[in-house]
Amino acid sequence: MKKYFALATAFLAFNAGAFAQQAAQKPPAAPPVPVTPATAPAHITLEEAIRLALQHNHALQAVRSTILISQADEITANLRPNPTINWDSQFFPLFHPDQFNSDYLENQAQFDLGIGYLFERGKKRQHRLQAARDQTAVVRSQETDSERQLTFNVSQQFIAAILAESTLAFAQQDLDSFQQTVTISEERFKVGDMSEGDFLKIKLQLLQFQTDVSAAQLAKVQALAALRQLLGFDSVPDNYVCDGELKYETVRAGLDDFKALALRSRPDLTASILGITAARSQEALAEANGKRDLGTSFNYTHTAGTSSGAFFFNIELPIFDRNQGNIAHARYAVTQAQEQASEASEQVLTDVTDAYENLRTNDKIIQLYEGGYVEQAKQSRDISEYAYKRGAASLLDFLDAERTYRSNQLAYRQALAGYMSAVEQMRQAVGTRNLP
Repeated sequence: MKKYFALATAFLAFNAGAFAQQAAQKPPAAPPVPVTPATAPAHITLEEAIRLALQHNHALQAVRSTILISQADEITANLRPNPTINWDSQFFPLFHPDQFNSDYLENQAQFDLGIGYLFERGKKRQHRLQAARDQTAVVRSQETDSERQLTFNVSQQFIAAILAESTLAFAQQDLDSFQQTVTISEERFKVGDMSEGDFLKIKLQLLQFQTDVSAAQLAKVQALAALRQLLGFDSVPDNYVCDGELKYETVRAGLDDFKALALRSRPDLTASILGITAARSQEALAEANGKRDLGTSFNYTHTAGTSSGAFFFNIELPIFDRNQGNIAHARYAVTQAQEQASEASEQVLTDVTDAYENLRTNDKIIQLYEGGYVEQAKQSRDISEYAYKRGAASLLDFLDAERTYRSNQLAYRQALAGYMSAVEQMRQAVGTRNLP
C-alpha cells in the first residue's frame, strides 16, 4: 500500500512540475484594452467661427497671396539696370594660318573689352517703387474687405445653423407633447369616449409633427455643412456644434452715427481712395518714363602692340516718342479712380441706409411678438389642450390651437434669426463689428 502511495505521489509531483514549466513558458496575458469613449462634439461660438474662417478659409488665403505678389512686384520695381559687358577679337589670319603666331597676335591682331551701364533719368526707379507700394496698399485694403465679406457670410450661416438647431429642438418637443395627446386619445377611443374618425384625425396630425422634425434635421445638417466649408473643412470635426442661441439685443445708434462710422471704417472705400493715390503714382511714373535714359560705356582696346581706352555715350532724342500716350492714359486713370471712389462712397451710404431700415423693420417685428403674441399663442394652446383632454373642447378647436401655436413659435424663431441677421448686415455695412 505504501508502495502504491509513493508511486502516486511521484506521478503527481512529475505532472505538477510539467504544468509549472508550461505555465512558465506561456506568455503573459495581454492587458485589457481600454475602451475609449466617443469624442465629445466641439462647441463653436460665433467669434470662434469667425476666427477659424479668417485663419483657414481657402478663398481668403488665395486673396491674401495677392499681397505677397504685390510685394514681389515692389522688389522688381526697385531693381537697377544691369551693366553690360562686350568683347571682340579682330584681324585674325584665317586664310593664312602660317602667320598665326604669338608675334602676330601681339603686334597686328586687335582685342576689345568694354563695359556699359544705362543711367535712368527722371528718377524712374523711385517712381516705380512708389507706384508698386501704393498698389500694395490698395491690395491690403481689398484683402481687408474680403475679410469683411467672409465675416458676414460666416455670421449669416452661423445664425442659420442655430436657427435650425432651435427649430429642431422645438419640433422634437412639440412631437413628444403631441405624442402624449395621441396616447390619451387612443385610450379614449378604446373606452368609447372618442369616435374612430376623430382618433384618425389626431393620428394623421401626428404625421405633420414627424415631418417637421425630419425637415428640421435636414436643415441643421445642411446649415452645418455650409458653415464648415466657410470655416475650412479640416478646422472643425465632423460632429461640431454651434454654441449660440437666438436672442434679441437692442441697437440704439441712429442712422447718422452709422453713416459716419462706415465712412471711417469701410475697407472697400479705403481701397477706392488709395486707388486714387496709386493712379497718381502711375501718372508720375509715366511722366518719368518720358525722359530718355543715358547709355554709357568704356572700351579697352589692344591693337598693334598698343593699349588704349575709349568712352562712349548715347541718348535717344525725344523728337517723336515722348511717352505722350501713356501719360494721357495715366491721367484719365486718375479721373476714373476719383469717380470710382465717389461711387464707392455713395454705395457705402446706400448700404448703411438699407441695413438700418432692415434693422428697424425686424426690430418692430420682434416687438410685436414679444409684446404678447408669443405668450398668447401658448396660453391658447394650453387652454385648448386642457379642455380637450377633459372633453370640454372639440377636436377641431384643439387642432386649430395647436397649429396656431406651432406656426407662431416657428415664425418667432424666424423673426429672431432675421433680427440677428439684420444686426450682422449692419456690421457689414459699417465695416466693423463694434457698433455704436
